[in-house]
Amino acid sequence: MAEHDVNRSASTGKFVEESKVEQDPGTTTTEQVGGDHTGGDHEVNRSAGSGKFVKESTVERHPDKTETQQV
Repeated sequence: MAEHDVNRSASTGKFVEESKVEQDPGTTTTEQVGGDHTGGDHEVNRSAGSGKFVKESTVERHPDKTETQQV
C-alpha cells in the first residue's frame, strides 16, 4: 500500500475533507498511513461508529463495533 495522508476531526475521529483541514486546522489531525514501515508497524483500535481510538479491552467486549488498523 502506498503511503498517504488521511485527515480526521480531532473531536470525533471521523474522516474529513482537505478543505476542512484548511478551513479549521486547529480541530483536525492529519495521519500518515500505509507504506512500507520498518520497525514501526503497529495496530490501532477504533470505534466503527465514531472513529475514535479505543482500548484493546473495548475491542474484546465489542468486536462487532470496532475495527483494528495497521499503521
